[in-house]
Amino acid sequence: MVDSALFQEDRDYIGFATLPEQVHRKSVKRGFDFTLMVVGDSGLGKSTLINSLFLSDLYQDRKIPNVNERLEKTTSIEKKSMDIEERGVKLRLTVVDTPGFGDGLKCEESWRACCNYIDDQFRQYFTDESGLNRKNIVDNRVHCCLYFIPPYGHGRLHQKVNIVPVIAKADTLTASEVKKLKEKVLSDIDEHNIQIYQFPECDSDEDEDFKQQDRELKACVPFAVVGSNTVIEVGGCKVLENPKHSDFSKLRNMLISTHMQDLKDVTEDVHYENFRAQCISQISRANQERGKLKRDSGPQFEGVITETDRLLLQKDEEIRRMQEMLSQMQQQLKSSGKSNDDIFTSSQENRESIINV
Repeated sequence: MVDSALFQEDRDYIGFATLPEQVHRKSVKRGFDFTLMVVGDSGLGKSTLINSLFLSDLYQDRKIPNVNERLEKTTSIEKKSMDIEERGVKLRLTVVDTPGFGDGLKCEESWRACCNYIDDQFRQYFTDESGLNRKNIVDNRVHCCLYFIPPYGHGRLHQKVNIVPVIAKADTLTASEVKKLKEKVLSDIDEHNIQIYQFPECDSDEDEDFKQQDRELKACVPFAVVGSNTVIEVGGCKVLENPKHSDFSKLRNMLISTHMQDLKDVTEDVHYENFRAQCISQISRANQERGKLKRDSGPQFEGVITETDRLLLQKDEEIRRMQEMLSQMQQQLKSSGKSNDDIFTSSQENRESIINV
């Protein structure tokens, strides 16, 4: 009886239940890419936070500009990449820093370099995706932007990238001050219709622990953090930040453990698709204008095109006649018994005569 049941189970088993494992193995072998942009004034702890998030030192060679250099400094873009491997999973992390943001006297232009960089990466991806060889496309699109909120923020980036607002140096505020500041930031975001990253809703079949974690993450926005490289021990566990005073651990879990793929999906499905639609619309308008210019150019422009077409048709006709002559010669070869050398010499002479026309 047992053997019969096992046989029935084996017979009913097709095998597609292993598809998730196949996708997992393929993805792990290929590796993952993630690009994180950090934006905010100098001295807010952006570099320290990045080093703490990924347990590395990406900025050990950085030179700190003096006061005179900062007065004239404009926002620039610095890219740093590193390969991280954890339990056999490889991550190619790219951090895009924006030194000089807010340092100059004219801070209202600080956002322009950031927007241009995001658009350039979208444009490069669109060009690669539209090419013939699409197998080895490198995804350098910005998947997330940690925005250290300055008092003069204008929200220019919110339609191009996933904005995650961060309150820096939370250790300078009391718990009640942090709460009031979060409420003020959320109020300003709502008042100015700034689109920040929205956490996806949990599926109904998720376990209660995951739902609780999701509720806690949503309640933390904007994340109040303190960047630190010092490891402390809380309740027998070694952590970088005390969760009672900082949202660092929740921010790190969100970026790395729970929502990295969703950040990439939203970049692909929303921000990049909006950019792609704009590009296609611009190309379509350009083609329409080009066609209108051709129609409005009069007989002179049309005559040039006609002459070119006439020459091409003439050459096509000559090639067709040559193919017919070769076919006739092959028939003659079969009927008269001429050698291959004779037919080759004759066909070569005819080919040269056509080319010289």
